[in-house]
Amino acid sequence: MAKELWKGNEAIAEAAIRGGVEAFFGYPITPQTELLEYMAARMPPLGRTFLQAESEIASINMVYGAACGGARAMTSSSSPGISLMQEGLSYMAASETPAVLVDVMRGGPGLGNIQPSQSDYFQMTRSAGHGDFHPIVLAPSTVQEAVDLTYEAFPLAEKYRTIVILAADGSLGQMMEPAEMPAMRPPLSEAERGQWAVRGAAGRQKRIVTSLFLKEDELEALNLRLQAKLAAIAEHERRWEELETADAEYLLAAYGTVGRTCKTVVREARREGIRAGLFRPISLWPFPWPRLRELAPQVKRILVVEMSAGQMLEDVRLAVEGRCPVAFYGRMGGVMPLPDEILHVLQAGVEAEVEAEA
Repeated sequence: MAKELWKGNEAIAEAAIRGGVEAFFGYPITPQTELLEYMAARMPPLGRTFLQAESEIASINMVYGAACGGARAMTSSSSPGISLMQEGLSYMAASETPAVLVDVMRGGPGLGNIQPSQSDYFQMTRSAGHGDFHPIVLAPSTVQEAVDLTYEAFPLAEKYRTIVILAADGSLGQMMEPAEMPAMRPPLSEAERGQWAVRGAAGRQKRIVTSLFLKEDELEALNLRLQAKLAAIAEHERRWEELETADAEYLLAAYGTVGRTCKTVVREARREGIRAGLFRPISLWPFPWPRLRELAPQVKRILVVEMSAGQMLEDVRLAVEGRCPVAFYGRMGGVMPLPDEILHVLQAGVEAEVEAEA
């Protein structure tokens, strides 16, 4: 299939439709509103469910209900809206209901602004609701990658019976790039919907989907099962991209839109004789700690670049475990770091290394 020009938000929506989403519930919030508008136009003619909820709290609970019935369900929002969904996400984690969530991040905290940001990293990877759990979090850097990861998100959610979050930002949601759409995935069969979903009780033992376990030993048993599942996800679903890491002396670590910006920085740095490389996590959870831990002793310094005050920075430090110095450069409030300023910070670090060696 030939590539077509797609806006990020609309490309994600179309990829979800082709991925088999059967029910979409959402609430408009910039900069992801085009995703919801696209779903409103496309879903009903296909015989699928679209509903604009009265709030983000309502939308995530509608997703919860549809997912309990075995439907491929999803929602999308932006940073403050994701904050409102935290309780529902925790209930879904406890009841092991698979669903897909798209977060098109904007500046914060509070209501913030509609500019791109990456300050939801902790919200997605560390919390997404109370309790001991993590959703799978995937961070694309291009419209094509957003399409591919959205399409893959549904089988991942169903395989592990978990929440999968696509972590985009306002820039990726609004930009237009050529992208190739995947084929339309066939509907789920009744057998594929699993033996846990609530599909009516005629002729079989009743099924109950719940997040309520009042006895402490039962709740601990649930948590132990969840932790075993998280360990399996961490083992098999780590994803990342590397650029020029084989001989790199200085490593940039960045994800999403900033990751693609840092590719330019690596090329410019190498033109100036600086052996720079890039490590771009694609799965923010599970974070690719083992590979970054392997790279750390090979380099003189890692520079983490984010559109935040430094949140992925913590995972980089955890991975490195003191094997090399870790520096940070971030912009906040919707300000995007430009290649020239990142290169300047990298050059300053190189100069400091040279002076220390002298």
